[in-house]
Amino acid sequence: MADLKHRILMVSDFFYPNFGGVENHIYYLSQCLLKLGHKVVVLTHAYGNRSGVRYMTGGLKVYYVPWRPFLMQNTFPTIYGTFPIIRTILLREKISLVHGHQAFSTLCHETLMHARTMGYKVVFTDHSLYGFADVGSIHMNKVLQFTLADVTRAICVSHTSKENTVLRSGLPPEKVFVIPNAVDTAMFKPAQQRLGRDEIVIVVISRLVYRKGADLLVEVIPEVCRLYPNVRFIVGGDGPKRVRLEEMREKHSLQDRVEMLGAVPHASVRSVLISGHIFLNR
Repeated sequence: MADLKHRILMVSDFFYPNFGGVENHIYYLSQCLLKLGHKVVVLTHAYGNRSGVRYMTGGLKVYYVPWRPFLMQNTFPTIYGTFPIIRTILLREKISLVHGHQAFSTLCHETLMHARTMGYKVVFTDHSLYGFADVGSIHMNKVLQFTLADVTRAICVSHTSKENTVLRSGLPPEKVFVIPNAVDTAMFKPAQQRLGRDEIVIVVISRLVYRKGADLLVEVIPEVCRLYPNVRFIVGGDGPKRVRLEEMREKHSLQDRVEMLGAVPHASVRSVLISGHIFLNR
């Protein structure tokens, strides 16, 4: 069994050239699996002019199917409209295992459902925590219960995430495993020189969406800047809530104290992190 080689299909609406934790997770996990001798293929939607089949480092094959994102980089849910191309890829690549990522990915849910219908083993990885009370979470949890009803295994990135996923999806706890996110210690090293204390720099690098606390930043930043004149913020990341942050900066005249970097390439994340005293994350 140790020599068994799989042909794995990674599926998510979130992949390069978009930047984020899920995108990096899929890419680096795929690279590690390729080094172990497995065949890995990624399925995602088209990004701008990036459509069709592309190859990345290590022979990673990526299908950018010609579907345009509908909302927050998610494709429009069609249930059965995606089935012909998903079936074609599964058969053409001789896939033995389907691995879907992120609860909010429409493409992930539809592919897992069709793969189970065709008899494939499927694995789902949940990357985030979600609520139970707001309309979006209630709807998403119902979809999750439907999609994961027959999933082979599920993976969460922390024990808190496992509890959250089990409660939301109704999965048996013995089907859900915890595999924490890894940190490349060769890439993320502390700065050689400590920063001065004349100014306190708070760094935020995150996808700027509601569930990541972007709305809380809009309320907190002006108050912190008012109470502490020596505090400055660096905000890296992109998303639908970026407009609110920029509006807040204009409204309170904080252009010199709140720096908006936009999307930060993974290779540049360390240089941003070491430029601050405090890393703020939700």
